[in-house]
Amino acid sequence: MSRTFVFNSALAPYIRRLVEEKESTGSEALRTKWILKEIDDFATSYGLEEPVITKELIDAWRKTRINDCDSTLYTKYSIWSQLGKLMCRCGISCYILRLPKQPESKFVPYIYTHEQITKLFDTCDNVVAFDRHYNTAAIMMPALLRLLYSTGLRISEALSLENRDIHHNERYIHVRKSKNGCERILPICDSLDNVLLQYESYRSRLPVGGLASPRHIYFVKLDGTSPAPGTICSRFHSLLRKCGIPYEGNHHGPRVHDLRHTMAVHSLAQMVENGMDIYTGLPLLSACLGHKSLKATEQYVRLTFEYMPELQRLCSPLNAFVYPHIVKP
Repeated sequence: MSRTFVFNSALAPYIRRLVEEKESTGSEALRTKWILKEIDDFATSYGLEEPVITKELIDAWRKTRINDCDSTLYTKYSIWSQLGKLMCRCGISCYILRLPKQPESKFVPYIYTHEQITKLFDTCDNVVAFDRHYNTAAIMMPALLRLLYSTGLRISEALSLENRDIHHNERYIHVRKSKNGCERILPICDSLDNVLLQYESYRSRLPVGGLASPRHIYFVKLDGTSPAPGTICSRFHSLLRKCGIPYEGNHHGPRVHDLRHTMAVHSLAQMVENGMDIYTGLPLLSACLGHKSLKATEQYVRLTFEYMPELQRLCSPLNAFVYPHIVKP
């Protein structure tokens, strides 16, 4: 049972068609749906009566996005452009936004220490015992955060998991809906499997029918519905404060997504400590993270050496020439 998005504006028929095109590639396109929902809501509040995209419409929308950073705006501009091109293909003359130069990312991932990870898990466990709100996301947080850290899943991938995707006997999860539209199989360790079983036991006591059906969404709130990524982020920010981990806000983190970055760095470090060359382990990590190429995974070599410079002396230079040299900025 996936999240349902309802579109009601004059642009709705074309928005739904764009969503169908995205889903036909095998991707759930969750972020795209949220952006299209934002566009749909704006078009309704703007009073748009005819299904047409004009420069004036986009300019008016831009004035409402004063808190979006450059990279977020670029992504949203891209969706506007895709929607306009689709409508043009359908015979409706629309303004096609010319995308600005893609901003270079200046974001530096936050890598949690092992001690901070342990504290996050312990604090999360304690919060669940005292939370009594009916629609709270608290009951899933201990299992969800451990899953994100142990597997490197994106939050959208984790929240899209269905019961049929969790294979306890074989110790793996099946990721069907990923950012790149590529399915993958991820192993889970015994300790994580036990945490997931504990979550399922807790979930089974909820007075909501159908929670255990194969196609039902795996992570649910107390009312049986799926949480929004923003709800998880808000919960996580609260956990950070309780743990004494400074949260800078305004997209500067630390973020839930940094658990994925931390998993990558900790995994590479563990490989090196166990005697595996870091470049040999890179393809394994790339497959786990669901990257289409090694280029997206290479950043973690630099991050690993940056946060754990003592590991560099353990690495063999024999096959380093296979990958582009990464210079510390």
